[in-house]
Amino acid sequence: MSKQALSGIRVLDFSQVLAGPFATQLMAQLGAQVIKIEQPVGGDMTRGLMSANSDGMAPSFLAANLGKRSLTLDLKNPKATEIVHKLVAKADVIVENFKPGTIERLGFGYKSMRAIKPELVYASISGFGQTGPRASLPAFDGAIQAYSGMMSISGHAETGPVRSGYFSVDMSTALNAAFAITSALLRRANTGEGQHVDVSMLDTAMFMQSPQMTGYLVTGKAPELNGNASPTKQPTSNVFASSNGYVQIIAMKETQVKALFTELGMPERYSEFNEPNVRLARRDEVHELIAPLIAAKTTEHWLQTLDAIGVPVSAIQDFATVAAEPQLAHRQVFVEQAHHLHPNRSVKVVRAAHVAEPGNPSIQGPTPTLGEHTDEILAELGYSVDQVKAMHNDGVV
Repeated sequence: MSKQALSGIRVLDFSQVLAGPFATQLMAQLGAQVIKIEQPVGGDMTRGLMSANSDGMAPSFLAANLGKRSLTLDLKNPKATEIVHKLVAKADVIVENFKPGTIERLGFGYKSMRAIKPELVYASISGFGQTGPRASLPAFDGAIQAYSGMMSISGHAETGPVRSGYFSVDMSTALNAAFAITSALLRRANTGEGQHVDVSMLDTAMFMQSPQMTGYLVTGKAPELNGNASPTKQPTSNVFASSNGYVQIIAMKETQVKALFTELGMPERYSEFNEPNVRLARRDEVHELIAPLIAAKTTEHWLQTLDAIGVPVSAIQDFATVAAEPQLAHRQVFVEQAHHLHPNRSVKVVRAAHVAEPGNPSIQGPTPTLGEHTDEILAELGYSVDQVKAMHNDGVV
């Protein structure tokens, strides 16, 4: 197997829930060795989130912690300090997403850990950032979607703002954090210096909305709730009902708009709406012209005919359809892993979001059960069997 981008990099992962764990899981798929630190009782709160089972392997946890090793450790126990210090001495990266100030009070903040390993890359992930008037406030995905303005530009005028149907801020923060950490590692390779990386969910949400926010900053005009229409407000870019479902059509270029009008059987009408500003000023009229014609035929008809003339189109697909998508199978987006309780069975998971050759991202192993590697990791740090047993008895691990 080809050497990967992060082969040999050792990550100490104090994070839980989604943003931090998904960031470190991406690093694991690029070859990093990730040790996940979890509290002895319950572990990462996501282990039991949205799950009817009690095996500590809820789907959201399963998906975010592939290929890691789990070490249980009571960070409030004074005896844990020695273990953490030994782990840090061997680590390249620390990732934490406690509320700002918490990990410092525990004694494991950046300054303390840098004293042990000066070249350490230390990433702190939080809702609002490590400093500032809102830094101490807790935050979750939905709250940041609301606070960042993201919900104010999502939804229909008739029904009001809506949040996205997935954890858009958590997942984009994970990508942002993984990028920031690997950038810091590249900087370290060039300078020999470590770095403290401060990744904020709010900052990430603003970056994700950069085109819309920049538009407001430049023009002073806030975006409207456009429903399924394109943020450009062009009436030829929208979700339209077909006779048996829905299609998303994105006709933006003039050649695409003209081709769409022609395919709809009204090429002569294009001359009335042959400029973006004209269509924008008369968008309701254009929509009322187009929508009934699209509704008269099936989704399959529009996929075939619009694809053929170069107009971007897609059906609104559900998860069952997407899971069977040949394109995703071709790119091996879904991979199978052995079931944590039943080795003869497998579970299907989503792997990293890019392909590379050589050194393609790959899942290094299954998601660990709580504390699965505790004794193994402690032995690697030089603790004897009796010492490990005593730690268990004392509730340190």
